[in-house]
Amino acid sequence: MSRPKTYRDFQETLTSVHPPTDWPDALKALWYDAQGNWEASHDIAQDMHNTMGSWIHAYLHRKEGDEFNAGYWYRRAQKPFPKVDLETELKNLVERVVTDQ
Repeated sequence: MSRPKTYRDFQETLTSVHPPTDWPDALKALWYDAQGNWEASHDIAQDMHNTMGSWIHAYLHRKEGDEFNAGYWYRRAQKPFPKVDLETELKNLVERVVTDQ
């Protein structure tokens, strides 16, 4: 399976059992989250020591309802606390990752 080029392409990969091993960690983390596996997504994101890892980490803590911790990670990612719903933020994250490839 090749890397998705759009959010729609990404959504079509969600029928697979696992993300491809050659995908970047950011895309794998988002894939696991979209599959409902918060823990696997978080495990990847917390080992990503860059801005994208911080943004994904922030999104995940926001999703779990921990706004204090999410706020810390949004600041680390140099992003404001989002005003969009979680689904829109996931789409924004995926679109950023697939366009940065």
